[in-house]
Amino acid sequence: MANFIDRRLNAKGKSTVNRQRFINRYKQQIKKSVSDAVTRRSVTDVDKGEKIGIPTKDISEPSFHQGQGGVRERVHPGNDQFTRGDKIERPPSGGGQGAGQGEASDSGEGQDDFVFQISKDEYLELLFEDLELPNLQNNRLNKLVEYQTYRAGFTNDGVPANINIVRSLRSSLARRIAMSSSKKKALKELINELEELENTPGAEAERILFLKQEIEELKQKIAKVPFIDTFDLRYNNFAKKEIPSSQAVMFCIMDVSGSMDQATKDMAKRFYILLYLFLTRTYKNLDVVYIRHHTQAKEVDEHEFFYSQETGGTIVSSALKLMHQIQKERYPESEWNIYAAQASDGDNWADDSPGCKTLLEKKLLPVVRYFSYIEITNRAHQTLWREYESLQKSFDNIAVQHIKQAEDIYPVFRELFKKQAV
Repeated sequence: MANFIDRRLNAKGKSTVNRQRFINRYKQQIKKSVSDAVTRRSVTDVDKGEKIGIPTKDISEPSFHQGQGGVRERVHPGNDQFTRGDKIERPPSGGGQGAGQGEASDSGEGQDDFVFQISKDEYLELLFEDLELPNLQNNRLNKLVEYQTYRAGFTNDGVPANINIVRSLRSSLARRIAMSSSKKKALKELINELEELENTPGAEAERILFLKQEIEELKQKIAKVPFIDTFDLRYNNFAKKEIPSSQAVMFCIMDVSGSMDQATKDMAKRFYILLYLFLTRTYKNLDVVYIRHHTQAKEVDEHEFFYSQETGGTIVSSALKLMHQIQKERYPESEWNIYAAQASDGDNWADDSPGCKTLLEKKLLPVVRYFSYIEITNRAHQTLWREYESLQKSFDNIAVQHIKQAEDIYPVFRELFKKQAV
């Protein structure tokens, strides 16, 4: 078989274009692999790149080869059965072993899928393609980049208005000491010697004259050292740093009562990590507040949020009250885009669920950009679900979704943040 392959060297940057063309050509297969990888991955590496496998039959290239028939002369090494002139029957069509194009064979031959690595940015781009954050129209002007001027040490160049006098004089003093200290020491020794000779009767006049000349020369050299030089000048240095005016806070609320086992918490953690990665693509400054609750709510760090063991009943309103308190004290709605995600197995005291609805309706939903509630359970929905679901009729910034197993996390996430029809 004769194959024609383009072996020309790629120009600078050509491989990047080819890579993007390849990703666009096989986007459906790649997106399927990416969505499958979300549920397979551990929560610690969900934002890394991914190895994508594509069946070789889907990436086959056209090739030129000889067709059936014709007269051919070939040399087969190791022939011990035939001699020149013998006629060999043509094998029946399809009876050959082929080139191993199948995925597997009894002899262990075959051709593996084509596997290539996509980067973290490519992975996240495919992961969150066609998704958007709802209710961003009020904050579009906040996307403007602002800069703040701050002191950044000293520099040797600058404008006269920025001269630092103390630093310049300190540098001048150091330079003058370095350039004249040895001369002053020698001058002092010569002066002492001259005084001794002048007080000694019969001293050599020539030696006295020589010392006076040396003293005068040293004084002139010391006087030539300038008090301040351009080399001594130091200027205050100012730099600009970017202030992200587009900022958001994400409240993560999770039930940690006795009914929430570790598997349920792991599924909730996967959802929170997806939400965090999604928000960081829009906001440069993103704060995360972790609130866990059973009968009482408490703000904790990430490790305690996911792994600390708690027991007891469930009062969801305690977490909503704490969220409202933290938001009022640290995250005013006029300066922050507020998002909240709550994960629960649906358990709650029956008389507490109406209070949760009131808190959301009166205090939280008017200030948050989006509130998502995911219920991770295989049981029937209870009062908390029904109260939250009823709020969707009056508010468009709350969404409730149901997750039964890990494979549901990514589809549910896409459903929560799919692009809204214009």
